[in-house]
Amino acid sequence: MARRPRPQLVTLTDAAAERVEEIMAEKGAGYLRVGVKNGGCAGMEYVMDYVEAPADLDEIVEDKGVKIVVDAKAVLFLLGCTVDYETTMLHEKFVFGNPNQTDACGCGESVTITPAVAG
Repeated sequence: MARRPRPQLVTLTDAAAERVEEIMAEKGAGYLRVGVKNGGCAGMEYVMDYVEAPADLDEIVEDKGVKIVVDAKAVLFLLGCTVDYETTMLHEKFVFGNPNQTDACGCGESVTITPAVAG
């Protein structure tokens, strides 16, 4: 039996890919690492950090010519997520479009995420 293709873990919009490329050019080396952590009034928060190298079980995602690292503990929470970069008159920030997100707090800083079901 043939295996079905593995879905893309995380995708980047053109704006997000461009911003990641800019950040990595400023740093000169390393990766942008995406994950989630417990916190906030809705239960979880998205996190992004700069790392020199991926951890042993982290996933490396390449999209639109840039590479990011996804924290191994966040894979089921971020499966199918699209990362965008939004610029308005008041802010510039990465925005997560996550099909696994079921709720968010009023301030938008924390979210409720149900892990994706493998299968």
